[in-house]
Amino acid sequence: MTAYDVEIMAPVGSYESLMAAIQGGADSVYFGIGKLNMRSNSSKNFTLDDLKQISEIAREHGLRTYITLNTVIYDEELEDMRQIVDAAKANNITAIIASDQAVIQYATQQGMEIHMSTQANITNMGAVKYYAQFADVMVTARELNLNQVKYITTQIKEQNITGPSGKLVQIEIFAHGALCMAVSGKCYLSLDNLNSSANRGACLQPCRRKYIVKDKESDLELEIDNEYIMSPKDLNTVALLDKMLDAGVRVLKLEGRGRSAEYVKTVASVYREAVNAWFDNEYTQEKIDEWNNRLATVYNRGFWDGYYMGRKMGEWTENYGNQATKRKLYVGKVTNYFKKIGVAEIKVEANILQLNEEIKILGPTTGVYEDTVSEIRLDDGAVVTEAPKGSICSIKTSDILRRGDKVYKVVDADITVPNLVQR
Repeated sequence: MTAYDVEIMAPVGSYESLMAAIQGGADSVYFGIGKLNMRSNSSKNFTLDDLKQISEIAREHGLRTYITLNTVIYDEELEDMRQIVDAAKANNITAIIASDQAVIQYATQQGMEIHMSTQANITNMGAVKYYAQFADVMVTARELNLNQVKYITTQIKEQNITGPSGKLVQIEIFAHGALCMAVSGKCYLSLDNLNSSANRGACLQPCRRKYIVKDKESDLELEIDNEYIMSPKDLNTVALLDKMLDAGVRVLKLEGRGRSAEYVKTVASVYREAVNAWFDNEYTQEKIDEWNNRLATVYNRGFWDGYYMGRKMGEWTENYGNQATKRKLYVGKVTNYFKKIGVAEIKVEANILQLNEEIKILGPTTGVYEDTVSEIRLDDGAVVTEAPKGSICSIKTSDILRRGDKVYKVVDADITVPNLVQR
């Protein structure tokens, strides 16, 4: 077995994220089409018309593609579901991620590869044997510890449990990203409180808020200070990747279809590097520390290692929202690119651009371009140390950019920037 037998599966909610996943070294991507997926409310999602282009990009880069069709589905939506499966087959999408039997049965009839979603809550060998009728890949429940996962992978080999392809069933686990307080994400809090169902991909995340505990008999109220008691920290397993691979896991799933393209690129590249390092006997604490520093620069709610090491209780977020160590500030747009000399023309719309600043440039074809500003020229050719708001400037780049690409400067999260504009 080699490092590239271990699959890094990246989340994709936009074309920027798709290109970022490729840049990060992902082996596969998963994404939603329309409303029948668990992130229909939190990511842009693609349409049926996007499948041809996604498939072409994936084939060009040797990328496997998975459509998530894993919500609760009602009778009036069965035709929509069939259209998605049919379009997936017509456009050579690799597999359907599913949990509903209607989806599983129809995808099977159409000859589509099936992967079992976390919504199936697979926790034991009985479930593995049952779903092996339909699926070649299964994600085990996030609540299992690695000893339980290893037992499953060992039994799959010993009992020669194969999927429809005739190959041994592969086990996938979540390696990084947001966690839900509910078992396998099956939560009804949003539906109960806000009439917007998590199991329909429309969670409004009331669990991420602060709450006051009230004694009904005495009316005594207690505010839970510095801890969001229903909002888990994000999963981060880069420090126990060796144990995960020893447990026989072959697919590492990265959560985050609603997150930014730079998140996708950073997280995918870290886990790709970590897997490669493990196979090259270069998986060291020094590298783990460096990987964790990089992971902390993009969106996160703080980190913990989940239930894989046998924990019974979660770790809860101490602050609301993003705790990344870096933030990006919108500067402007690329208005032209001169390929022969490798120069991008930028209209500075919001925040000034300064010499030696770290920048990220995002676009649907560009993905995520990262660089440090080494020279700035204004429209009149003058070399300057900063380009003010409203100016046209040019910078050198080491890669091709496109008109309309968005330019951001990257700063430490705790730095106060005068007159900044955030987007």
